[in-house]
Amino acid sequence: MAQTTISGIVTSTSGTPIFGANVYLDGTYDGGTTNEAGKFTFTTVETGIQTIMASYVSFETFMMAQEVTKMKNITIKLREDVNSLETVVLSAGTFEASDNSKVSVLKPLDVVTTASALGDFVGALQTLPGTSTVAEDGRLFVRGGDANETQIFIDGIRVFTPYTPTTNNTPTRGRYSPFLFDGITFSTGGYSAEYGQALSSVLLLNTIDEPVQEATNISIMTLGLGIGNTQKWERNSLSVNASYINLGPYNAVFNNRNDWKKPYQTASGEAVFRQKFKTDGLLKVYAAFDTSNFELIQEDINIAEGVRFELDNKNFYTNVSYRDYLAADWKLEAGGSYTIAKTDVGINDETIEGTENSAHVKLKLRKRFSSRFKLSLGAEQFLTDFEEGFSSPFVTTQYGYDNNISAAFTEADLIFSRKLALKVGLRGEYSGLFDAFTVSPRVSLAYKTGKNSQLSVAFGDFKQQPDSEVLKFQQDLKARSTQHYILNYQYTANNRIFRAEAYRKNYDDLITFDTEFAEFDSNYTNNGDGYAQGLDVFFRDNETFKNMDYWVSYSFLDTEREYRNYPTSATPSFANTNNLSLVAKYWIEDWKSQVGFSYQYGSGRTFTNPNKDGFLQDKTRDFNSVSLNWAYLIDQQKILYLSVNNAFAFKNVNGYQYNSTPNSQGVFDRRALQPATDQFFFVGFFWTISEDGKENQLDNL
Repeated sequence: MAQTTISGIVTSTSGTPIFGANVYLDGTYDGGTTNEAGKFTFTTVETGIQTIMASYVSFETFMMAQEVTKMKNITIKLREDVNSLETVVLSAGTFEASDNSKVSVLKPLDVVTTASALGDFVGALQTLPGTSTVAEDGRLFVRGGDANETQIFIDGIRVFTPYTPTTNNTPTRGRYSPFLFDGITFSTGGYSAEYGQALSSVLLLNTIDEPVQEATNISIMTLGLGIGNTQKWERNSLSVNASYINLGPYNAVFNNRNDWKKPYQTASGEAVFRQKFKTDGLLKVYAAFDTSNFELIQEDINIAEGVRFELDNKNFYTNVSYRDYLAADWKLEAGGSYTIAKTDVGINDETIEGTENSAHVKLKLRKRFSSRFKLSLGAEQFLTDFEEGFSSPFVTTQYGYDNNISAAFTEADLIFSRKLALKVGLRGEYSGLFDAFTVSPRVSLAYKTGKNSQLSVAFGDFKQQPDSEVLKFQQDLKARSTQHYILNYQYTANNRIFRAEAYRKNYDDLITFDTEFAEFDSNYTNNGDGYAQGLDVFFRDNETFKNMDYWVSYSFLDTEREYRNYPTSATPSFANTNNLSLVAKYWIEDWKSQVGFSYQYGSGRTFTNPNKDGFLQDKTRDFNSVSLNWAYLIDQQKILYLSVNNAFAFKNVNGYQYNSTPNSQGVFDRRALQPATDQFFFVGFFWTISEDGKENQLDNL
């Protein structure tokens, strides 16, 4: 039979010859391998139109159908396979916390083993760069933004009341147990167009898709009790957690600067139900309820008998999410959440009763048209009904508002090569309250500078409506806005990661008012503005020292803003110029123990000293805290855990309160606002009962 010679050259898209590529006719045994010059030649008895294919490791397979007689001296250019592990990652402004992430800087386990975190995911994130040390608050303050500028999502759905309420100078905690989550994404800026109503940051929490096995977890702590159970069937599973916390016994043993009339106590419960479908669809239903209350008297320099503060809060949150694949390879993600929060506050002879009903519904479609182009689009609706009643011996009144926000977003990932990728997005929002439409473009670009390193840049425009403390009094306003500019460098290799990120944020349309606090007769405007700029550095290493894992993070922050009741632009009291965190964990085999160390430093924060000219012109002393913990493995499923925060009892000062009138020398006296306790001790016993007899609550220490 007549034979045809097929020949040509195989190169990369840059023209570099590829040695060792396989070239063959599909469905036949006819083919060859390229030489050092990238050339190939082979013969075939096939006739007519055939498909020639070429393949090589880390390159996409080439296919071309053509008449075999024309396959002479052909040039085949192979494109890099962008699905390889060495492909660039769009990571500017984002910290991943997932066991499967290529750029992970934290793991879910870090939430419960970081000495200073006390089992709170927010506490663990405060050891990352970009956050400010505001010890008396407990929420996330990110890159010069106040705590309300950070939003939290569970499985992509908004959480409207993520923190337990508290009183002045007493830090709050996140409501939700870290044991139900297997992934955390903390974006300090430049985040996806999918997320809105956040000026500074978003925190994304993903619940576990599928538990490994059935298990029961029992916790006995100095602060209370906890129990959890997971049941697993063929296509569905259920996890439940319940806990009770009471600080009464702890306050009786350790000195406290507050006069507790009724100790802080809370009861909470969580549940996650998961249902898998034959179509690979997954339905998850999450629900959480908690109730907390306390009463105390806090010292006040202007009131000899102190200020009585009483709080009673009830909060219910439920979240439903569903994802599945549709026709034509479209991926569907849909969900919704509902929150009802009731908070009753008593301050001396005044009472405030607030009720918030909030809902979020969301639909998102995503399609991977190729390994180089992905598109997502979606729409969502936010609904809030807020009511508050105020009562005192002199007046009784009601405030509130209804707020509806409709939003649509689209975003595309363009991967040009393993070295270069681009993400572009656009978000539009309509506010029924303001009768206004806003558009927010966002873009990020990443370039791989080496096998283990890359550069990223990002820009984003972000909008957020005023907080409820303002909207309940005044709705004739508009959304606040900020622009993020980010430059990021990242190096990851050999169980080490280094990140450095410079950023600039410009604020516009911030809310201002002309009274000491937001009140019904305040004059509100959108005339505020500001900026925040700085540098964040992070390094983590669990390779250099055997059995040791440690990380270092540092943040430099330069920020000023004019908002709220500020008479002039100034550095806000929640911003630290310098923040440093050192965290280390060491496994001692002979002791069957993991010991942990955490050091947090924050430079002094601004406050207004009425004995000097100016506004926010003075600074507190620097913040220092060393925390230690020890987890002892009694056996594979029983753990004894001990920790102490601020082990060396540094006398930290959160600020100062001044007398409203000067003394006989014309000087305003003051008192330091110190934490309720200088140290916090914790002892817990954690027992897991599972099918394999190996699982434990600290992930098999």
